Amino acid sequence: MMSSIDMLHVPYRGSTPALADLLSGQVQVMFDAMPSSIEYIKAGRLRVLAVTMATRSEALPDTPPVGDFVAGYEASAWLGIGAPTNTPTEIVATLNKEINSAMADRRIKARLEDLGGTVLTRSPAEFGKIIADDTEKWGKVVKFASIKPE
Repeated sequence: MMSSIDMLHVPYRGSTPALADLLSGQVQVMFDAMPSSIEYIKAGRLRVLAVTMATRSEALPDTPPVGDFVAGYEASAWLGIGAPTNTPTEIVATLNKEINSAMADRRIKARLEDLGGTVLTRSPAEFGKIIADDTEKWGKVVKFASIKPE
């Protein structure tokens, strides 16, 4: 959308079959989450062109972000933990504190970074803002591309 490049989307049931086709030359390019492809990149079996994060990745510091070529581009996959809306505030605060503490553990943080992840500890309100912002951003893409549920 931002670069007016016309690409054919080939749907796969996960990264494993998509990576198999990429490695065998059946497809020429793939946008993938780093943990599933980083070992192929490190082994020299895949050539990484760019990362989709807003900044360079610590796992691939010599790889530029797409935003260096397409101003304003940023697409990051993130994982978070949610709870039902009616969960008491004290329980949410305790869970948040303990999860953030675990993510600060040097061994856990190092392992996630080795897989290409970036540990981001946030408050429940900050995480809610990430969800709202991404919903708005990707909603625009869905509308622009006239994507319909199948």
